[in-house]
Amino acid sequence: MASGRTTTSAAPLFVAAALSYAANCSLGLAVATRLVDTRRFRWLHHALYITTCTAVAAALSAAWWGGPRAPSRRAALMLVPGVVPLASVPYVPTHSRRHPLVALAAAPFIVASVVCALRPADRE
Repeated sequence: MASGRTTTSAAPLFVAAALSYAANCSLGLAVATRLVDTRRFRWLHHALYITTCTAVAAALSAAWWGGPRAPSRRAALMLVPGVVPLASVPYVPTHSRRHPLVALAAAPFIVASVVCALRPADRE
C-alpha cells in the first residue's frame, strides 16, 4: 500500500527565486548606471529583495520538507551557499563597490540550483 505522501518537484520555486533575483539585479544595475530613477519608488528594490529571499526560503523548505524528488534536494544543496551573500547584502553600504559584488556572489549558486532542479531525475 502506498504512503499518503506524494513526491513533488520544487523546480518552479527555484525558477521563481532565480527570476526574482535576476529582476532585482537588473533593477540595481539600471539604477547604478542611471538608466532608471527610483527616487519616487525606492521601495521597489527592497520589495524585490524580500521576494527573492522569500522565494529562496520557500525553495529550500519545499526541497527538504515537501516530499522532494532527488533533483530538488540536489538543487537545495547547490543553493544553500548562496544564502550567505543574500543575507549579508543589506549590511553592505549601497553606494560602495562591495554591494554589487556581494549581491552577485549568490548568482552562481542560484544558477546551479535551477540547473539541478530542472535536470531530469533519471539522468546520472
